[in-house]
Amino acid sequence: MKKKQKLDIGPYIYILPALIIILVFRLLPIVLSFIVSFFDWSITGVGDFIGFENYSRLFQDPEFWQSMLNTFYLVIFVVPISLISSLIFATLLNNIKALKSFFRSVYFIPTVTSMVAISIVWKIIFNQQTGLMNFLLAKIGIEPLGWLAESRGIFLLLFESMGINIPTHLGGPSLALFSIIIVTIWKGLGYNTIIYLAGLQNIPAVYYEAADIDGAGKIKQFFKITWPLISPTTYYVLMMTTIVTFQVFSQIYLMTGPPIGGPLGTTKVIVYFLFDKGFGESNDLSYASAIALILFVVILSLTLLQKRLEKKVHY
Repeated sequence: MKKKQKLDIGPYIYILPALIIILVFRLLPIVLSFIVSFFDWSITGVGDFIGFENYSRLFQDPEFWQSMLNTFYLVIFVVPISLISSLIFATLLNNIKALKSFFRSVYFIPTVTSMVAISIVWKIIFNQQTGLMNFLLAKIGIEPLGWLAESRGIFLLLFESMGINIPTHLGGPSLALFSIIIVTIWKGLGYNTIIYLAGLQNIPAVYYEAADIDGAGKIKQFFKITWPLISPTTYYVLMMTTIVTFQVFSQIYLMTGPPIGGPLGTTKVIVYFLFDKGFGESNDLSYASAIALILFVVILSLTLLQKRLEKKVHY
């Protein structure tokens, strides 16, 4: 007869503090936010149960849809550009022999720098009168731009400069939002580059040696060897960049306005919209909770979609 194994509670005791922190500061707020979204709850106290009224208001709120559109503009531009640029930098860094550690540290500086400091520096760079961006544009004969003050779309401005008129709704993100996109890409570039570099360094050199013997060129080697073997890394970078981009807040709060989210609400993203409703003049925590739940569902849906696609490319 087998002797019943005694449960060793030692490992569980070690992870208990971390589990308590996750439960109290992660899972519990999600549950409470879900409950609060069904009440008329402000920062001053609890109101009546109102069911799905907050969600009904939300889906009829044009400000919500504008903030979602701005957020999707961010994601559509930031995610692919971040992936492509970080992979290019990682490939270049992987191929250099000297000063590799130095360049790796330089690339990583934006990642460890405070978003407050980064936002202040970039706001100075984008200044319409004295900023570096307009100084460089003036050198090539282009008129100064109101980087953080222009509400018209970048495609609209581009086509106008060529004498072509396009509908306003096809203008794309405003120049102000495009400035935020540049900062967001720059902030995350170093982290994604280092992650890709680790993935590239894990590919055995014998694969490339065999490809050289077979006469495969560098481009063919990249698409037949490198790209398939770094697909797990690409999936991780894609997922994390998407989630982080949906949560952009600091650069909006520090670089835009007054009013924050301007001009004309073209930089008001979903997280700032949530913050403004919950802790702004209205102090409507129940409405903000409904926004948070919708944002959670959107991010979860995209993550599950990426997870499904990842199965087709994972080696």
